[in-house]
Amino acid sequence: MTLQPRDVAEQVRRMVAGEGVDFADLFAEDGVLRFPFAAPGTPREIRGREAIRESRRSATGHRDLLDMHGVDAVVRETDDPEVVVTEIEHHGWSRGSGGPYRFRALGVIRVRDGEIVSYDDYMDPIAMAALLGRTPDLVAALSST
Repeated sequence: MTLQPRDVAEQVRRMVAGEGVDFADLFAEDGVLRFPFAAPGTPREIRGREAIRESRRSATGHRDLLDMHGVDAVVRETDDPEVVVTEIEHHGWSRGSGGPYRFRALGVIRVRDGEIVSYDDYMDPIAMAALLGRTPDLVAALSST
């Protein structure tokens, strides 16, 4: 059975929650992951399943800084049957900031034949840097641009 866009969005929620879903496996071989609000020094676009897989591997240490207590998702269908908009929010305790947190991001996901062909990830890089205790790194990156 081919996954529908809403089903794929649920798989993304499960990935965020750490429920054993490999994000890259959700993508078509030539799928594209975009970060329209990318912080300086980070890619705005990653092309291809294996490149996405490698980028996720290099970011695995970030997850260790967050004790997630819950992950919620709201999925909104659009007038395009291939596209859903997801609002994913996770909350818990941040070792990076030393306190409780709540973080929300929006994803515009295009699914074809059960695979993500494009995913636009709208997340706040300033809020994420604060959660991970990386605000000085972000300031340095902003200062050098």
